Amino acid sequence: MLPTMATKPRQLKPELERDYSRSTELGYEPPDEAGFIRCLSHGYPTPLARWHYHDEYELHLITATSGKVFVGDWIGQFQPGQVVLTGPRLPHNWVTMDLPEGGVAERDLVIQFPHEPIAAGSQHIAELRELLPLLERAKHGIEFFSLYPQALAHWRRIKARHGLARFAAFCDYLSELAQCTDYRLLSNAQLQSVDNDAQLEQINAIVSRLTENLSEALSAADLARELGMSESRFSRFFRRATGNTFTDFVNHVRINRACQLLMESDLFITNIGFEVGFNNIANFNRRFLDIKGMTPSDYRRQAAKRFGLKKLNHVPRH
Repeated sequence: MLPTMATKPRQLKPELERDYSRSTELGYEPPDEAGFIRCLSHGYPTPLARWHYHDEYELHLITATSGKVFVGDWIGQFQPGQVVLTGPRLPHNWVTMDLPEGGVAERDLVIQFPHEPIAAGSQHIAELRELLPLLERAKHGIEFFSLYPQALAHWRRIKARHGLARFAAFCDYLSELAQCTDYRLLSNAQLQSVDNDAQLEQINAIVSRLTENLSEALSAADLARELGMSESRFSRFFRRATGNTFTDFVNHVRINRACQLLMESDLFITNIGFEVGFNNIANFNRRFLDIKGMTPSDYRRQAAKRFGLKKLNHVPRH
């Protein structure tokens, strides 16, 4: 039976996940089996999938479902095969949008590890210093491309081993990531998340509402009233939690849904703009260019190449 949000314990503060780390029901290894390298496998839904952060690095491999991924102030899509490394205290969450009835038993294969042992070891072991630039980049979150088969094999190898053999397999995996040149940095800012459970619930509810109802005409003033805040207080709260102003966040969510439609459908670009909540196509094109650095039609062509999609016979611009 898949775990549910209602039946599993929740932490009071996002940076303290020690109770979760010792819960085998959530997919973690028993504490006496893991050293400083901890493997985790979980499905969806799960209490682990929420807007949160912690002290460890996390190396994620998505094996099932697709949806939206939030890393710091970056919002994008994910699908099976995505490999992402998040740094310590960098807020993140994967929100599945195509969940089958009953959920999925496995969605995310994770490796957690702390910074200090590697940093301390690198002072005496020159080879470990090769990992330091990778770990510095991880402060922003890193998405690696074209690594799914290797990443899956690495995770299984690390999971199956213990002690020094596990550390050797772990170093082999990180060495490959350190040498990988096909990647992108995700978050522009290194964020501090909200720091109490009530605020986490509020952010989760707002994010879910925005992502599930793109055409809803919500304003910061509306949400501030619902939460019993002044608009200025809500704006500060929202920006601290997400790294974006409310307007920028909404635009990011809408543009990223547009990206998904550009990749997965033959819809006219004009129709896509209206579908994701823009009532002015010039504004849609302008926001798309600001956020993605290219026009919707250019994005569609590049996405077809990046993700190996079948070439569209007709790519309408209007």
